Amino acid sequence: MLVGAVAGAWLVAGLVSAYSYVHHYDVYRGFPAPVTPAGVARGTVRTESFYSKALGERHDYKIYLPPGYSQQAARGRRFPVLYLLHGNPGQPRVFIDAGAIAVDADVLVARHRMRPMILVMPAGKRSLFHGDTEWADTGSGRWMDWVLEVVHHVDHHYAVRADRRHRGLAGLSEGGYGAINIALRHLDTFSVAESWSGYFRQDGTGVFHNSPRSTVYANSPADYVPSLASMIRRLGFRAWIYQGRTDTTDPGLIRGFSAELHRSGADVHFGFFPGGHDWAIWRRQLPHMLVVASRWFARPPTGQSRLHQVGSALPVATLARIRARRQRHCLHKHLSFHTHIGLGCRLLRAHHGLKSFPRSAH
Repeated sequence: MLVGAVAGAWLVAGLVSAYSYVHHYDVYRGFPAPVTPAGVARGTVRTESFYSKALGERHDYKIYLPPGYSQQAARGRRFPVLYLLHGNPGQPRVFIDAGAIAVDADVLVARHRMRPMILVMPAGKRSLFHGDTEWADTGSGRWMDWVLEVVHHVDHHYAVRADRRHRGLAGLSEGGYGAINIALRHLDTFSVAESWSGYFRQDGTGVFHNSPRSTVYANSPADYVPSLASMIRRLGFRAWIYQGRTDTTDPGLIRGFSAELHRSGADVHFGFFPGGHDWAIWRRQLPHMLVVASRWFARPPTGQSRLHQVGSALPVATLARIRARRQRHCLHKHLSFHTHIGLGCRLLRAHHGLKSFPRSAH
């Protein structure tokens, strides 16, 4: 009986440890909970919801309001807005918990590196277990239209500068694709787009499986951006596009799309930063992306069109060796059943559908 009790206690402890590990990683992606430093004024994070005609149900979004928002709004100040689209799997809160975006914004404003702005994070799925949407209008739902509904709701309920110059759209991974696609499809609404480890073409799979070829083409920025050249040159458009040096996406794609976007008249910055396809790189670059958006909001988008590259990608052969080494490391360290953490990692991989862990989880 004593042996059974000990074994049962060990099992319970293992399950609790595994659940705690999975939950903490799911919320913070391996980082400590973000905290605004002492002496720095804090902004406010709210959850808003309303009935979406596009989705046929009530849906929500998170909104960050800068420090002193209410007092400044009452005095007539209006703020620019950056909309942020999460990846898959993901949810709006991930920008706040894993990305520390509210803390970053507080600190950047306090240090006068960024003008106060509003950050809006729409929910891009119906529930935690709802799958891929690509932030597009497909059989899975009218998710592009939903983003535009959020813009309309924010314009009418918050003290914002309701014009394209002061609106930007950013996102990571699937959200990075969505940010570029939605912004280019609605140049009269957005003047700024940022793609963090995104992509630029659809191939008729996933949510586009039953879509006509015209719909797939219309949601592939790499294909349709030349047709927008006259509008981009007339209105002006700015884009910042980056990915990790060890990301699995072919670096030639980001170079080619950035060049095509520039040829169409946009002011384009693109780059390759140390890291893979995970929150380690997105969190590290997030303050920079906020500063970029703030600077672009401060002046009209029309003007000189540039193509500027930051950093360089690794050679293909080097990338292949790094990926193989990471896969062996994951197999050796994370698929073990020897420890409670090993169990937690296995459950986490199953939950997120991961083939390997990013270094930020280690």
